[in-house]
Amino acid sequence: MISKYFKKIDNTLEKFNHIVEDYIVNKQSLTQEKGAIEGEVFFNDSSQLDFNEVVNTNQKSKQKYSYHYMDKNKELIFRYDNVQHHREIKTFPHHKHTENGIIESSEPNLEKILTEIEQKILKD
Repeated sequence: MISKYFKKIDNTLEKFNHIVEDYIVNKQSLTQEKGAIEGEVFFNDSSQLDFNEVVNTNQKSKQKYSYHYMDKNKELIFRYDNVQHHREIKTFPHHKHTENGIIESSEPNLEKILTEIEQKILKD
């Protein structure tokens, strides 16, 4: 059920409250199984994550996702998405944009993204 998925997103954000200053999340139930979620997460180093997902809980993969992480100057650090371009990538449509270009990626979830951000914040 989509309400359980939305609750999981809230719990994931709370799990990272040691690096998260604030967040805004908008959730839209489309059916009992399908929903859309978009959010902005603000971190204690002034970096920011903007994300969106379209999810059907009856399917393994998200229908659409984007996790766009940027520094305090709004410069890209990384972005994961499944926009159907970069057909040359083995993991098409899943890929990661980095400061050095496009690389292969599996489909991430919010916890994986926040863990990657946490590692960067704690390292810097």
